[in-house]
Amino acid sequence: MTGIPKPKKKYDVKRPTRDEFALEELANQLNEAKSESAEVLLTVWGMELPVRGRIENMDSRTGKVHIQKDGQTTKVTFMDIMKVENHRD
Repeated sequence: MTGIPKPKKKYDVKRPTRDEFALEELANQLNEAKSESAEVLLTVWGMELPVRGRIENMDSRTGKVHIQKDGQTTKVTFMDIMKVENHRD
C-alpha cells in the first residue's frame, strides 16, 4: 500500500529588504533623474529585463514610478526597484 504523497510546501521568494538609508538614496537618485529628464535603467525585482526610459511621474499615493519610453508608460512599484543607473545611448 502506497500513501498519497504530501504536497510540497511552497515558499514565496521574498523581495530583499533594504534599510531606510538605501531607500532614501534610491529616492534621491530617482528625483535627480526626473528633474534632469535623464534616461534611466532600472533593475526591478521580479522582472527579467531592466526597465528603461525617462521618469514621467512619481506617485506617492500609489507608490509607483511611471517610466516613459517610446510613448509607452510602465508603472513600477518603488519598493521593487533594486537599482537605478543613468543610461546613455
